[in-house]
Amino acid sequence: MVIRHLLTLACVALCLSSPAYALTKVETSVDRNPAIQGEYLVLSIKADDDVDNASLDTSALLKDFIVGRTSVSRSTQIMNFDASKETRWQILLAPKKTGTIVIPAMTIDNISSDPINLKVVAPGSQPEQMKNLFIRSNVSTETAYVGQLITYKVKLYLGVELQRGVLSAPNVEGAQLKQLGDDVDGHEIIDGRRYRVIERTYSLIADKPGNLSLSGASFSGDVLVESSRRGGMFSFNESRPMQAKAAPSEITVLPIPDSYQGDWLASDLVVLKEDWPQDQEFQVGVPITRNISLLASNADDTSLPEIALALPDTFKSYPEKPQRKTYVREKQVVAQLNQTTAIVPTQPGSYTLPEIRIPWWNTHTRKQEYATLPARTLLVAPANNAPVPSQVSLVNQSAGSANFWPYVSAALALAWLASLLLWYRHYQSYRQGKGAIEPAAAAASKPSSALNQFENACRAGRSGETLVALQQYMSQLAGKPLSLSDIAAQYPQLAEAIAAIQRQGYSPAGAEFDAENVIKQVRNVPAATQTSTQSALSPLNPL
Repeated sequence: MVIRHLLTLACVALCLSSPAYALTKVETSVDRNPAIQGEYLVLSIKADDDVDNASLDTSALLKDFIVGRTSVSRSTQIMNFDASKETRWQILLAPKKTGTIVIPAMTIDNISSDPINLKVVAPGSQPEQMKNLFIRSNVSTETAYVGQLITYKVKLYLGVELQRGVLSAPNVEGAQLKQLGDDVDGHEIIDGRRYRVIERTYSLIADKPGNLSLSGASFSGDVLVESSRRGGMFSFNESRPMQAKAAPSEITVLPIPDSYQGDWLASDLVVLKEDWPQDQEFQVGVPITRNISLLASNADDTSLPEIALALPDTFKSYPEKPQRKTYVREKQVVAQLNQTTAIVPTQPGSYTLPEIRIPWWNTHTRKQEYATLPARTLLVAPANNAPVPSQVSLVNQSAGSANFWPYVSAALALAWLASLLLWYRHYQSYRQGKGAIEPAAAAASKPSSALNQFENACRAGRSGETLVALQQYMSQLAGKPLSLSDIAAQYPQLAEAIAAIQRQGYSPAGAEFDAENVIKQVRNVPAATQTSTQSALSPLNPL
């Protein structure tokens, strides 16, 4: 028991007799020398005691450096009953200029470190394979025309793990700049070292002639680097901010040549394509869908002109809104314009759609060229069930047989007798004060089948069938073939109805129309025709 008390007193006395800790030394070091202008390095400051964080003043570094994040750590070591403490600061510094810069002495509690002479070199002066991060950039051409698309490609090379970062576009004035597509992530090996490569493509279009200056794309972010502390056996990944910037570029922009004619379009290659219905019989009133695509290599979709279609007067056109897009294919920028137009023939016959020519400037040959679509000839047949002209019927009949003429004579005689009987009945009715054809005769003369087809198609909203049935009905009513234009000219009250049906079927907006009102207008046409016929016969039958 006595021995135990003696050991306890000895330990207490030993602890009380231990010397008090005091700061005796401050050391500074950098992780690399020489350094690169604008790129961060690590300044380590070590004090051999546990001191307060605020005891270190780093304001002297702001003169020649950009001061980044600062981290502080503490540690205690005990070896052979000898304890030691340490406080360590790690400060990220980016030199503002090249040359030899002095990192001043760091002072803590009146204890100062030695200054460090740091050599700073310009960006790009070191071999790239010695860097953990760098940027390469290039432009597609150093001489371009106003409105010509120039591609600016940036590659960010990472030899360390990326934690976070931002790749910024170059600064440029007097030009339109936008990113094309998404970033491409890959790998490359440079002088035996494997790099992760992030590639981005920008399009650049100059607004005016002259010299165009690009400052170069830049990167700012954090990466993870391996760091060994105090020479121990363990390694740690530290987050370290890094910056990099591409070299600036100069581009000479040429004006539009005075000899150029037409809408300005500068490109490497321009092509016109068309989707045209093959082996199809075209009919009056049935729309023809014409799809035309304009493609230009190394151009922007906003520079593509709209395609104007020159059509014969007997055609009506209903163009849709053009679709534009720009994409990258096989490392080439392609601009595309798709234009769809519904064209509706209104009269039968043979027609020629004129050639389409789009002027453009070849940036390689520096000459004006044309993208063309050849002229097209198409035959338009009458609408289905349309009456065949009487002249054609007579020709076909005469080609049959001479024995057919007695039957024709007999038919004409019967028709004359029927007409005479009808005139007699009309005359008797007129004498008796009726003044109109009997309802049975009126119903017999009405082409009800075509009218029913028209009404059904009109109420169902089938524009193509509606126009065909209307053309058939009005032709039967008039006793001769009529086109839609003829109907609109002879019956002004139907002109707006025909236009409304066409808009409803072929216009992109799909305009609505009052089907019952259109049917009512068409139904009123026979009554007006019959009234005019009676007034014309009256002078031939005096009382």
